[in-house]
Amino acid sequence: MTMQSLSVTLGRIVEEEEALNVDELSRLCAVEQSFILELVQEGVLESQGAAESRFVGRSLRRARLAVRLRRDLGINVAGAALAIELLERIETLERYQDSFPGGAR
Repeated sequence: MTMQSLSVTLGRIVEEEEALNVDELSRLCAVEQSFILELVQEGVLESQGAAESRFVGRSLRRARLAVRLRRDLGINVAGAALAIELLERIETLERYQDSFPGGAR
């Protein structure tokens, strides 16, 4: 009889309402804190809170998308900001179109 090893991965579900600080957001995105701060300066991410930057809502999704754009396509932070804005506008328009019966355009 052979022994099999069992691997267990633990994690947590991050909801959109949960506030994350810069350190947590950078760890979840596997990037340096300086990249997160660049995203804030470029307007990709909005921080809340005076003493310590806190990120809520769509911040994790936007940060991960910016990381993928930089890694996969070589897009800089300004380009990522523009691409994310345009992608979100497309999503909004598609949801709007889908709200009509039969998906009328």
